[in-house]
Amino acid sequence: MPRIKRGTTHVQKRKKILTKTKGFKWGRKNLIKLAKTAATKAGAHSYGDRKKKKRDFRSLWQIKINAGVRKYGINYSTFIKQLKNNKIGIDRKILADLAENNQNIFHKIIEKIK
Repeated sequence: MPRIKRGTTHVQKRKKILTKTKGFKWGRKNLIKLAKTAATKAGAHSYGDRKKKKRDFRSLWQIKINAGVRKYGINYSTFIKQLKNNKIGIDRKILADLAENNQNIFHKIIEKIK
């Protein structure tokens, strides 16, 4: 049986890992043992952080809405409750943008729910 050398496969495998860790600091970008663990951890964190990003944005929107409605003597929770009671289906992302950039439209929404 002839001998099979797997050098090309081995090199391709290492090259694939090193392209994933391009731009990492210190030996994690070019030493294969360190690069393997760095790539694995980076993949795990990227999944979790995509979920975390959604949480962070939602809390940011809540802060912006709360700051916008405090000017009119309402707090965030009562504002959201009154929106639901009046069946106004605007999501928090749009409300936060209105509170920050278009205050006259935001004021009309508040007048409608009062």
